[in-house]
This record gives sequence, C-alpha cells and structure tokens, in this order.
Amino acid sequence: MKPDQLAPDEQRRIQEAFENVPFAHLIGMELGEVTRGAATVRLAVRDNLRQNRGVVHGGVTASLIDTAAAFAILPLLEPGQSTTTIDLTIHYLRPLLSGQAVARARVLRAGRRLIVVTVEIVDEAEILVATALTSYLRLA
Repeated sequence: MKPDQLAPDEQRRIQEAFENVPFAHLIGMELGEVTRGAATVRLAVRDNLRQNRGVVHGGVTASLIDTAAAFAILPLLEPGQSTTTIDLTIHYLRPLLSGQAVARARVLRAGRRLIVVTVEIVDEAEILVATALTSYLRLA
C-alpha cells in the first residue's frame, strides 16, 4: 500500500462521514477518490443549481470546494477530531454551464492547529473554472 492510500477501515470511516452530510446529497455531490491529504468530489450540473443567468450559482461552487477540502483533511485527523473552516478565498475563472464539475482538493500544509488546502474545479472538458485556497482550524 502506498503511504497516501487509505486502509479499508479508513475508507469506511470516510464513506460513512460523507453519507452523514445531508447538504452534499441535497445538491447531488458524489465522493470520488480520497487519499491521505487529497480528495475528489463530483457534481452534475442541474437546472436547480443555476442562478438567473443560467450558470451554476457561486454558492454551489463554494459548497463543492468546502466539501472537497474537508474530505482531503479527514484522513489526516484522529478519530473524534474535528475541524472548522476559518477562511475561503475563491477565484471564479469561467462560468460553469453544463456537464459535471470535479473538485480536486489537496492539503498544502497540515500543522498542529491550522490546515491549508488548495482546491481546483474543472468542468467535464477539464477546463479550470475556479480555484480556491482555504484554511481549517483543528478543534478537538
């Protein structure tokens, strides 16, 4: 097993955690690959996720980013330990119009208290539509 791969019990813990995020299911997120310090989350673009100009609402993009980042962090935490987002900076580069969005999160630094994550969102043509840098605080 590679150092960043998860053991079967860790994979189950991650999947169970994702199943317990009702909002992710409400907007249709799907958990992709998760390794130690990285995660992929997918979202099919639907009409009810669009704003009045026909593009995916920025809040949906922000939620996708935050969810992918959280699941990149989760394998780095001890059971019972939690975090909270303390900042999120997003650069919307292109409109997300159709198909499937893919958020790829990667932990840049995991300190004792602060964890910094970068996230990129691409459309199904692999065109970069948004980037983000976010920080999380370890709570317990």
